[in-house]
Amino acid sequence: MDYDALDVGTTDGFVWIRIKGKGSFSTSPPLKGFIESSLESGETQFVIDLGDCPAMDSTFMGTLAGLAMRISRTAGGRLQLNGVCERNRQSLQDLGLEALLEIDPADSEWCGHVEDVRGTLESFSAEAPGNLDAAHILEAHRKLCEASEENAGKFSAVLDVLEKRAVGE
Repeated sequence: MDYDALDVGTTDGFVWIRIKGKGSFSTSPPLKGFIESSLESGETQFVIDLGDCPAMDSTFMGTLAGLAMRISRTAGGRLQLNGVCERNRQSLQDLGLEALLEIDPADSEWCGHVEDVRGTLESFSAEAPGNLDAAHILEAHRKLCEASEENAGKFSAVLDVLEKRAVGE
């Protein structure tokens, strides 16, 4: 497996996705695909467990932002993050994403039995992306800019490069 692992399951009415390893440009396509498939199946409540995720890159955070926007447009849809370490919390706040994401909500239905939930999860196997699609990375960075105007300045050079690459493909 060329990318870090995802474990998935359903409990207490939530689709639970545990990121094992870095949240990165290679982890985000299977995460996005799994959540989109779950949405199509009628699921609306999601928890992304970052307890074993020591760091996240901008593509992963942009994917989270895009998923949060899509889920919030679903009637009753919610995206919650569990086990967010201080480094990841700071990264999310630096990009203004705390307004989109429920980070470690104290009143969650699953609070208090996270370890039990983790014990029920199964490994999610998806095709490792052979050629990481520039369009996916571009979309993730556009979502970051949509989430916070300040991000447009932070990622303008990245967007320029990715847009030129996408046009050339």
